[in-house]
Amino acid sequence: MKELEKVELSIIGTISTPHKTIANIPIQSVGAKEYTGIIELEPQLAAALEGLEGFSNLILLYHLHRVDGYKLKVKPFMDDKEHGVFATRSPKRPSPIGLSTVELLKIEGNKIWFRGADMLDGTPLIDIKPFFRQVDNRPDAISGWLDSKDDDLPAKHRSDDRFA
Repeated sequence: MKELEKVELSIIGTISTPHKTIANIPIQSVGAKEYTGIIELEPQLAAALEGLEGFSNLILLYHLHRVDGYKLKVKPFMDDKEHGVFATRSPKRPSPIGLSTVELLKIEGNKIWFRGADMLDGTPLIDIKPFFRQVDNRPDAISGWLDSKDDDLPAKHRSDDRFA
């Protein structure tokens, strides 16, 4: 198999959460409402936070730094059938990038407190984007195989060892 081309990304900060291991971690931020996290942005980037305090939610992009390798087909947490990895949010991806929409609690200096921590403690942060309700919501979106599941399923599931 041809090796995939690489791209270099900068780590802009570190995410601290209560989750020290992958076991029983929420698999989506919607299921992690009781967990808060703190982002410590690199100090020289603090000015980039100006204006962010007016948003209720943030989209965090981060490196899934504890994932080893990838699979083209996986059995996701919310189904008992295999799917192509790009039809899932499995961490076993060719480019292990995680995405979480979280609730912004406060910003002080180069630190951001948020609710909805579904990532491991020490996770390297790649980017922060504000959640724009005018463009990020898609009320008529179709969610493929997940549409046949209970709407509360993502909030109820916790990780197991299948992607460790």
